Amino acid sequence: MREFTIRLDDAALVDLKERLERTRLPGQIPGSGWEYGSDREYMEDLLAYWRTRYDWRQHEAELNELPHFKTEIDGIDIHFIHARSKHADAMPLVITHGWPGSVYEFMGVIGPLTDPEAHGGRASDAFHVVLPSMPGYGFSGPALRSGMSVDQVAAVVAKLMERLGYGRYGAQGGDWGSSVSAWLARDHPDRLIGIHLNMIGGGPPRGMENPEQGIPAWELRRYKERAAWWQGENAYGNIHGTKPLTLAYGLNDSPAGLAAWVVEKFRAWSDCGGDIESRFSKDQLLTNIMLYWATETMPSAVRLYYESRRNRRQGGHVEVPTAIAVFPGEIFFSPRKSLQRRSMDRNAAGRPFRGYGGAGSLRRGRREVFPELAIAPPGTGKRSPGRVHSPPANSASLAWISASGNQRPRTMTPALRAMVARSSSGLASSRMRSARLPTAT
Repeated sequence: MREFTIRLDDAALVDLKERLERTRLPGQIPGSGWEYGSDREYMEDLLAYWRTRYDWRQHEAELNELPHFKTEIDGIDIHFIHARSKHADAMPLVITHGWPGSVYEFMGVIGPLTDPEAHGGRASDAFHVVLPSMPGYGFSGPALRSGMSVDQVAAVVAKLMERLGYGRYGAQGGDWGSSVSAWLARDHPDRLIGIHLNMIGGGPPRGMENPEQGIPAWELRRYKERAAWWQGENAYGNIHGTKPLTLAYGLNDSPAGLAAWVVEKFRAWSDCGGDIESRFSKDQLLTNIMLYWATETMPSAVRLYYESRRNRRQGGHVEVPTAIAVFPGEIFFSPRKSLQRRSMDRNAAGRPFRGYGGAGSLRRGRREVFPELAIAPPGTGKRSPGRVHSPPANSASLAWISASGNQRPRTMTPALRAMVARSSSGLASSRMRSARLPTAT
């Protein structure tokens, strides 16, 4: 295990600027906005900002204020942030990101989680926080073999926590991070105090005679609405899961292409109401993108979809205390009954954790989600937004975390904003000479 400092070579920054200057933007039907994908007008503005005003060195220095480390696990160089609380008895918590996020999206919650007293909390709310970059993401190296599916990512995280000396800990995650946390609980139930998940999707388990029976009308309605909406959003996942290398040539060679691929998801998957910069600054968006661009890890990151689709392991029941954050308008939604039968245990309530403004949920989780869970079905009129309610006598270990209101949640947090430079001529031959191919693994 060794300390790690982020430092991008000057030559890499020069190369990035030159690529941005040579950007060749696609045409767009006038007035179509984001209908066909990332809007050209927005991308021009973002790329111009990236080329002329974005200061990577500033964000690099801010990132380096945190304690970064690397260690080799199963032949992979794993990067992680390990922020310990001043309180020796703080609960260890590993937080795993998803795609197209990174450890950067959690920068805003490290302070409140490790030092809650400085942010309106109390000492008993404190966590020792571990933020790993998943294999093949950011400053972690890629797997040098096939088969690095999400359960294998969880195995790497478990070994990391063991190496850090944490025999018992909590786990939190959304998107891929929720799958990693669930696999940690399945494969290492003796080590998990509890898990806290958001962005959970999936239908009812196989073999249910009437999967809609007993599901409240509001849950069934939201499930069908989200499933229909997702049909128009999941093309990216099918590409990632079938031909990731073909896509990688464009994402690894073109910063504009990479930015467009990522920014469109931040806009579609956040509660921005169509205005992405109402939730994310250009600097946040670009710093998250830089963690992929500078490390050339987008090719290995999207490969996780391919490997996980071909994983023959089936997830079983999670027996450790489990809390699930459910947001109005969340991009995924599963009825509680489906979650109970498919992978968790029973009932629940609570409030979500997100990179922005999410520390409060995990501080409450220190007291209630880990390990005592609560129940308060949405729509009963018996709860106040942001409060965790006492569990009924028959509650088991699944916490149903629900939020009131109509906004779509910010499922990813800090990272996305400006990025499109006006294309300059540049010769096709120079583009070919400077092509950056995906790394062979």
